[in-house]
Amino acid sequence: MKILVTGGAGFIGSNFIHYILKKYPNYKIVNYDKLTYAGNLENLRDVENDARYKFIKGDINDEKLVQKIIRENKINIIINFAAESHVDRSIINPDDFIKTNILGTYTLLKVALANGKIRFHHISTDEIFGSLALDDPSFNENTRYDPRSPYSATKASADHLVKAYFHTFGLPTTISNCSNNYGPYMFPEKLFSLAITNLLEDKKIPLYGNGKNIRDWIYVKDHCRAIDAIIHNGKIGQTYCIGGNCEKTNEEVIYKILELMGKNKDKIKFVKDRPGHDKRYAINFSKIKKELGWNPKTKFESGLEKMIKWYKQNREWWQRIKSGEYEDYYKKNYGDRI
Repeated sequence: MKILVTGGAGFIGSNFIHYILKKYPNYKIVNYDKLTYAGNLENLRDVENDARYKFIKGDINDEKLVQKIIRENKINIIINFAAESHVDRSIINPDDFIKTNILGTYTLLKVALANGKIRFHHISTDEIFGSLALDDPSFNENTRYDPRSPYSATKASADHLVKAYFHTFGLPTTISNCSNNYGPYMFPEKLFSLAITNLLEDKKIPLYGNGKNIRDWIYVKDHCRAIDAIIHNGKIGQTYCIGGNCEKTNEEVIYKILELMGKNKDKIKFVKDRPGHDKRYAINFSKIKKELGWNPKTKFESGLEKMIKWYKQNREWWQRIKSGEYEDYYKKNYGDRI
């Protein structure tokens, strides 16, 4: 299999590349990434000289370049991780989210169709379903879309485009809507990674509102396993919800991180809540369990211990991001970011 991974320098995409190269010795991957602020090729330094791996810098809206990459590398599946994904940033500046998440996905679909209907898997999010009350049933594949932020609205739009290309043009597509991921290489602006790195720097942890917002957490390697199952055995035209069976309030998450790192609750700093902050997300993943035999394997505390250990052992990686030094690697090897 020759895979085009878009957005492979990001958190989940880079973990997926590591996973695939380790599991499938005969697969080849082209990592196509725009290298926006969260794209970090230092996530992939240990595979950059692997003959099965190639990195190309570019924008998924660059139709001619995407065409060239697909033809020259004989790509037979596109896995689209490329997305602007930080809700706070989407509130401040929605433009980038519309360009990448909607128009970029549209460009990839056009090129896939024009090159012999290339298999296309789209990585989406549970946030497209909106917010749950405490007693609501979990999201599933039939839940009505109800996005609440510019980020989730653009991801919902992309999902609809993917479905339209399947129904209208017969493009072989699948979609996965996953709950919140955690694990190695998470950019240190997110809840888990910001908390861990702040504590390692003896700083306080900012926590929105009262900390009672609930998310369903999944260890990133389990997400990679689910994508693996879908691209090999998923039914064309279908959507699969992926969850961790692990609902936690943000406060519970922070308390567990504090406990595992031997810190006190005085390290928490409550801050003004995010506008339109969704109350609860939860995923019913019975479809992928029944059809593909997938289950999350990593227990929450075990995954969190692994993540904390990784951040302790890779201080230079996240310190370079927080200080901005990681930008030097790009300027030296790839010039300015797009």
